[in-house]
Amino acid sequence: MNKQKLASKIWESANKMRSKIEANEYKDYILGFIFYKYLSDKEVRFLKSEGATDEDIRNLSEEDSETVKYIQDNIGYFIAYKDLLSTWLEMGKDFDVSNVRDALSAFSRLIEKDYKKVFSGIFETLETGLSKLGENSASQTKAISDLIQLIKDIPMDGKQDYDVLGFVYEYLISNFAANAGKKAGEFYTPHEVSLLMSEIIADHLKDRKEIQIYERIIQRLIQFNEPQTCCA
Repeated sequence: MNKQKLASKIWESANKMRSKIEANEYKDYILGFIFYKYLSDKEVRFLKSEGATDEDIRNLSEEDSETVKYIQDNIGYFIAYKDLLSTWLEMGKDFDVSNVRDALSAFSRLIEKDYKKVFSGIFETLETGLSKLGENSASQTKAISDLIQLIKDIPMDGKQDYDVLGFVYEYLISNFAANAGKKAGEFYTPHEVSLLMSEIIADHLKDRKEIQIYERIIQRLIQFNEPQTCCA
């Protein structure tokens, strides 16, 4: 299945699964789980590149402080075997929403200090919003199970496959934005607008030997984009 078909399949299913949840809210769930899958798979790939066996990976736990530190120093975070997204899939009927709550809490706690600015808070919206996926634990568990089953086939193990991930990610954001109406301006900049802004900046800075980017530039770009997306 090519990336276009995969992205379309995930979008069609996700749009049905979100039920009464607003598109601009539901995107945080599916995109959050996609990114968590990426981080889980990245850790496994790193360990295998270092010679770790499947048994070594199954033994990953927070209690092994030496291994935890080694992984943190190399990729910036640590995910125990029980908290890997692939492990949730293997659990089948034993999987529960509490597994996700515990995993996201552990992730926040186990970010390496030098990577706090990179990873801190990235799953906060997902973590605090799980209760919106169902009226009780059972319905929340089913909703999450359906989500991770939906994204499990997104390949994330190489440059070509990362392009698939990037394509699916942008495809979903653009479609959620189209369904969110005016609220889309809060989270999505159309590809064409992003490209135009990049070309304007690149042309303006083309003769400079050194480029410094400050937060106010990003704020200006956001202001530039707002009329394009929030006003109808």
